[in-house]
Amino acid sequence: RITHLALMDTTPLADAPANFDVRTRQIADVHAGQLEAIMRDELKPAYLVDSPRKSAIMDVCMAMAKDLGPDVFEAQSLALRDREDLRASLASAPDKTLILYGAQDRLCPPERHHLMHSLAPHATLVAVENAGHLPTLEAPLPTTQAIQNWLV
Repeated sequence: RITHLALMDTTPLADAPANFDVRTRQIADVHAGQLEAIMRDELKPAYLVDSPRKSAIMDVCMAMAKDLGPDVFEAQSLALRDREDLRASLASAPDKTLILYGAQDRLCPPERHHLMHSLAPHATLVAVENAGHLPTLEAPLPTTQAIQNWLV
Protein backbone atom coordinates (compact mmCIF):
# COMPACT_ATOMS: atom_id res chain seq x y z
CA ARG A 1 0.00 0.00 0.00
CA ILE A 2 1.33 3.43 -0.92
CA THR A 3 1.33 5.81 2.04
CA HIS A 4 3.34 8.73 0.60
CA LEU A 5 3.57 10.07 -2.95
CA ALA A 6 5.87 12.82 -4.23
CA LEU A 7 5.03 14.26 -7.64
CA MET A 8 7.87 16.49 -8.77
CA ASP A 9 7.94 18.51 -11.99
CA THR A 10 5.49 16.24 -13.75
CA THR A 11 2.12 16.26 -15.44
CA PRO A 12 -0.97 14.08 -15.19
CA LEU A 13 -1.73 14.65 -18.86
CA ALA A 14 -1.05 12.30 -21.75
CA ASP A 15 1.68 13.47 -24.09
CA ALA A 16 0.52 15.91 -26.75
CA PRO A 17 -0.13 14.18 -30.09
CA ALA A 18 2.27 16.63 -31.74
CA ASN A 19 5.10 15.15 -29.65
CA PHE A 20 4.69 11.62 -31.04
CA ASP A 21 6.70 12.18 -34.20
CA VAL A 22 9.27 14.34 -32.41
CA ARG A 23 9.95 11.71 -29.75
CA THR A 24 10.06 8.93 -32.36
CA ARG A 25 12.63 10.90 -34.39
CA GLN A 26 14.68 11.68 -31.28
CA ILE A 27 14.83 7.98 -30.39
CA ALA A 28 16.04 7.12 -33.90
CA ASP A 29 18.60 9.95 -33.84
CA VAL A 30 19.92 8.86 -30.44
CA HIS A 31 20.36 5.29 -31.67
CA ALA A 32 22.23 6.74 -34.67
CA GLY A 33 24.78 8.31 -32.31
CA GLN A 34 23.19 11.73 -31.77
CA LEU A 35 22.50 11.52 -28.02
CA GLU A 36 24.69 14.50 -27.13
CA ALA A 37 23.23 16.65 -29.92
CA ILE A 38 19.64 15.82 -28.95
CA MET A 39 20.31 16.56 -25.28
CA ARG A 40 22.27 19.76 -26.00
CA ASP A 41 20.10 21.23 -28.74
CA GLU A 42 16.57 19.98 -28.12
CA LEU A 43 16.07 18.90 -24.52
CA LYS A 44 18.34 20.65 -22.09
CA PRO A 45 17.64 24.24 -23.19
CA ALA A 46 14.13 23.89 -21.72
CA TYR A 47 15.21 22.22 -18.47
CA LEU A 48 16.94 24.93 -16.48
CA VAL A 49 16.55 28.55 -15.40
CA ASP A 50 19.36 30.96 -16.12
CA SER A 51 21.76 30.97 -13.21
CA PRO A 52 25.50 30.99 -12.54
CA ARG A 53 25.29 27.20 -12.04
CA LYS A 54 23.41 26.46 -15.28
CA SER A 55 26.45 25.31 -17.26
CA ALA A 56 27.65 23.00 -14.47
CA ILE A 57 24.17 21.51 -14.04
CA MET A 58 23.89 20.97 -17.79
CA ASP A 59 27.23 19.15 -17.70
CA VAL A 60 25.87 16.84 -14.98
CA CYS A 61 22.75 16.14 -17.07
CA MET A 62 24.86 15.40 -20.14
CA ALA A 63 27.12 13.04 -18.18
CA MET A 64 24.09 11.19 -16.80
CA ALA A 65 22.57 10.87 -20.27
CA LYS A 66 25.82 9.52 -21.73
CA ASP A 67 26.31 7.11 -18.82
CA LEU A 68 22.76 5.76 -19.17
CA GLY A 69 22.95 5.55 -22.96
CA PRO A 70 20.53 5.22 -25.87
CA ASP A 71 18.45 2.34 -24.49
CA VAL A 72 17.51 4.27 -21.35
CA PHE A 73 16.84 7.38 -23.43
CA GLU A 74 14.48 5.30 -25.57
CA ALA A 75 12.71 3.78 -22.55
CA GLN A 76 12.20 7.20 -20.98
CA SER A 77 11.02 8.71 -24.27
CA LEU A 78 8.54 5.89 -24.87
CA ALA A 79 7.22 6.24 -21.32
CA LEU A 80 6.61 9.94 -21.95
CA ARG A 81 5.24 9.48 -25.47
CA ASP A 82 2.87 6.64 -24.60
CA ARG A 83 1.69 7.69 -21.14
CA GLU A 84 -2.00 7.77 -20.32
CA ASP A 85 -3.95 10.70 -18.96
CA LEU A 86 -3.87 10.11 -15.20
CA ARG A 87 -5.98 13.00 -13.95
CA ALA A 88 -8.72 10.70 -12.64
CA SER A 89 -6.24 8.81 -10.46
CA LEU A 90 -5.22 11.91 -8.49
CA ALA A 91 -8.42 11.87 -6.43
CA SER A 92 -7.24 8.62 -4.85
CA ALA A 93 -3.69 9.81 -4.17
CA PRO A 94 -2.58 9.18 -0.58
CA ASP A 95 -3.24 11.84 2.04
CA LYS A 96 0.54 12.34 2.27
CA THR A 97 1.04 13.60 -1.29
CA LEU A 98 3.53 16.29 -2.25
CA ILE A 99 3.28 18.22 -5.50
CA LEU A 100 6.58 20.06 -5.89
CA TYR A 101 7.75 22.01 -8.92
CA GLY A 102 10.30 24.54 -10.08
CA ALA A 103 8.48 27.86 -10.31
CA GLN A 104 10.09 28.49 -13.70
CA ASP A 105 9.59 24.97 -15.11
CA ARG A 106 8.86 25.28 -18.85
CA LEU A 107 8.43 21.55 -19.54
CA CYS A 108 5.80 21.00 -16.85
CA PRO A 109 4.68 24.55 -16.07
CA PRO A 110 3.11 25.69 -12.79
CA GLU A 111 -0.38 25.48 -14.30
CA ARG A 112 -0.03 21.69 -14.58
CA HIS A 113 0.91 21.44 -10.92
CA HIS A 114 -2.03 23.64 -9.94
CA LEU A 115 -4.24 21.34 -12.01
CA MET A 116 -2.91 18.33 -10.08
CA HIS A 117 -3.53 20.16 -6.81
CA SER A 118 -7.12 20.93 -7.85
CA LEU A 119 -7.61 17.19 -8.44
CA ALA A 120 -5.86 16.23 -5.17
CA PRO A 121 -6.62 19.21 -2.90
CA HIS A 122 -5.40 17.28 0.15
CA ALA A 123 -1.87 17.35 -1.31
CA THR A 124 0.84 19.76 -0.25
CA LEU A 125 1.74 22.11 -3.12
CA VAL A 126 5.24 23.63 -3.13
CA ALA A 127 6.81 25.96 -5.71
CA VAL A 128 10.61 26.09 -5.59
CA GLU A 129 11.77 29.54 -6.66
CA ASN A 130 14.76 30.00 -8.97
CA ALA A 131 14.31 26.51 -10.41
CA GLY A 132 13.08 25.04 -13.65
CA HIS A 133 12.46 21.37 -14.41
CA LEU A 134 15.25 20.06 -12.16
CA PRO A 135 14.84 21.69 -8.74
CA THR A 136 16.82 18.91 -7.05
CA LEU A 137 19.87 20.16 -8.97
CA GLU A 138 19.01 23.83 -9.41
CA ALA A 139 17.84 24.57 -5.86
CA PRO A 140 18.82 21.54 -3.78
CA LEU A 141 18.50 23.14 -0.34
CA PRO A 142 14.94 24.48 -0.64
CA THR A 143 13.89 21.31 -2.45
CA THR A 144 15.32 19.11 0.29
CA GLN A 145 13.78 21.31 2.98
CA ALA A 146 10.35 21.08 1.35
CA ILE A 147 10.60 17.29 1.19
CA GLN A 148 11.76 17.07 4.80
CA ASN A 149 8.91 19.33 5.96
CA TRP A 150 6.42 17.18 4.07
CA LEU A 151 7.76 13.94 5.54
CA VAL A 152 7.47 15.14 9.14
